[in-house]
Amino acid sequence: MTTEAIPTEAELAILAVLWKRGPSTVRDVHEALGREDGKSAGYTTTLKQLQVMTAKELVIRDESSRSHVYAANVAEARTKRQLVKDLLDRVFGGSSAALALQALSLKPASKDELEELRKLLDGDKPHRGDKR
Repeated sequence: MTTEAIPTEAELAILAVLWKRGPSTVRDVHEALGREDGKSAGYTTTLKQLQVMTAKELVIRDESSRSHVYAANVAEARTKRQLVKDLLDRVFGGSSAALALQALSLKPASKDELEELRKLLDGDKPHRGDKR
């Protein structure tokens, strides 16, 4: 994923649906977005967003059936890493510690999350969401 392909908030919502559900029609994506936020844009807006995402190569479109099926073309873990790296560089001057401290000050970590952080800091294992 190139820098210009960093997903917008709306694109991330669609990608989250596709990562969770797998390949889906526009209607499937549209309905899932409506269930998640209780309100969603119109069907044609979802379709247009998927067309833009296809052009940006964030999704791929299978046109072999009457209803086109869209699938994520970017990996969830890689996309999250890119977004965090962008935030880290732009907002926190590259300081992982500053980012972590800010995040933890907003919402304390659970006991399990703290244990995972300890293991990560000790170099015992990669983060569970990190599929290298």
